[in-house]
Amino acid sequence: MRYLFDCWPEIRKNIGKKFIMLCLDYDGTLTPIVDTPHRAILRKETRELLHRLSRISNFKLVIISGRALRDVRRMVNLDRITYIGNHGLEIEDKGSEFKEQTFSKLKTVIEKIKKILNERLREIKGVFVEDKGLSLSLHYRLADRKDLTKIKNTFDEVTQPYLTKNRIKISSGKKVFEVRPPLDWDKGKAVRWLLKKQRSFLKREIFPVYIGDDLTDEDAFFILRDKGLTVFVGRVQPSHAEYYLRDCEDVFRFLKVLNSQFKRDDKSKRAV
Repeated sequence: MRYLFDCWPEIRKNIGKKFIMLCLDYDGTLTPIVDTPHRAILRKETRELLHRLSRISNFKLVIISGRALRDVRRMVNLDRITYIGNHGLEIEDKGSEFKEQTFSKLKTVIEKIKKILNERLREIKGVFVEDKGLSLSLHYRLADRKDLTKIKNTFDEVTQPYLTKNRIKISSGKKVFEVRPPLDWDKGKAVRWLLKKQRSFLKREIFPVYIGDDLTDEDAFFILRDKGLTVFVGRVQPSHAEYYLRDCEDVFRFLKVLNSQFKRDDKSKRAV
């Protein structure tokens, strides 16, 4: 990966005056990773910048997250933005919603897993189960290091019977284990679906930009590689992303650059 700002003149030339679909992860990208999800508050300056970007005529702004759609929408709290939640299982775009309907058959399974995990891990401090409607997240960021093996073993024991029968799918992220419906669907496929929909609607080429920091973003990096701009946030490591930014401050700086660049173009276009 190359540091994005070292390559910005080249990237800017490649983007030109194209229509941009800017996809941004939330936790770890727009806000720093924190101990518990509810503390990941979007700062005022970032929200205002997102608001300005969403008003540019040749921009489509997408917030994509592992959070439940209702949660990420509440955290960002802006209109004229497409929200994608639960790693792509929920999509809200221009008032219309996409939700994976097969989940209704799995609700009993999800509830059982949630109950058993809460019972078996209740004595361990720093662990909590987040119910996201279409999925579960077991967070252990606040847990003591000595308890990590027990947490992982317990999670594996509880989920294995359902995993063996293909009734759930398991994934992991930064200090979190995920239980999802057993569907061939992820952030990458959700972005590809939305990109196709947008191209059909606009009848023009669209340049996708995807910025994320977690393992679940790798699916989108893989699908969009060589088709747009893919940016990993964090320390340099093996990734399908072509570029990287160091942290959320770098992301904010890049969004300011984009806003400045495309706002000028937008004004020029309206003046003609």
